[in-house]
Amino acid sequence: MVRIAFDPIYAHPLPENHRFPMLKYELIPAQLIYEGTCTESHFFNPSICPEEVILLTHKKEYLDKLLNQQLSASEQRKIGFPQSPELIQRELIITQGTIDAALYALENGAALNIAGGTHHAFAESGEGFCLLNDMAIASNYLLKNGLSNKILIIDLDVHQGNGTAKLMENEPRVFTFSMHGATNYPIRKEKSDLDIGLENGATSETYLSILYETLPKLLATVKPDFAFYLAGVDILSTDKFGKLQVSMEACKQRDEFVLTLLKKNNIPVTVVLGGGYSPDIKTIVEAHCNTFRIAIDLFD
Repeated sequence: MVRIAFDPIYAHPLPENHRFPMLKYELIPAQLIYEGTCTESHFFNPSICPEEVILLTHKKEYLDKLLNQQLSASEQRKIGFPQSPELIQRELIITQGTIDAALYALENGAALNIAGGTHHAFAESGEGFCLLNDMAIASNYLLKNGLSNKILIIDLDVHQGNGTAKLMENEPRVFTFSMHGATNYPIRKEKSDLDIGLENGATSETYLSILYETLPKLLATVKPDFAFYLAGVDILSTDKFGKLQVSMEACKQRDEFVLTLLKKNNIPVTVVLGGGYSPDIKTIVEAHCNTFRIAIDLFD
């Protein structure tokens, strides 16, 4: 059975201007259960990630600031969220959810986290709504415990995974691939092992043709034994910040291609959701739910 990490704190209430993006964390599992794609048994509640696991990736000084609510005003502005005990608890649970999903994926081929994909977090700082880098932490956990020898991070959020790229720049056992908007946030990009920057207005056909050509070659050359897939839906043409012209159907085809290819090559995968900022919450939820539908159809 495909397992899915979810905790009600994923939808932790924030100040009014931040509440809308958080709604999806409640609505996605509700929709999947309502339509019969999932049952309650698919979901599990992660615990809080231990500090020693976080410290495989992040600096102790930074983690202490988070835990003790000592971020400066400028550090909070950079992250985009006001600090609170609930917020750091949320991040610690999301991170453990990605680790647990990776362990389930090793057994069953695939697992998902309804949150995660916090790819803008660096070792000593957060930014872009990201406090802790869950994919980097989970990667380091797998490597430290001898559960993987070569990891491929497939980051298809519209924003470059700058934190992940920086955190993994000296780790040859992790290959970072980011396909993103060339002029989108962050303005200053880090260097992934492979970056593909898309021009504003890139169409569904352009997007898919590049992905179809690139990913099979990566699997052949990198030869990963595990993959993390960040399936951001901010590539949609409806997204407020995306700057691309990718349709809902093409976004679905993207997920189907990635997950089918990984399954064909017997590469376990953990899927995290990343961003999505279309004005209509129904669009965001539908695009994310497509990812779950495909994963469950392929792996359940």
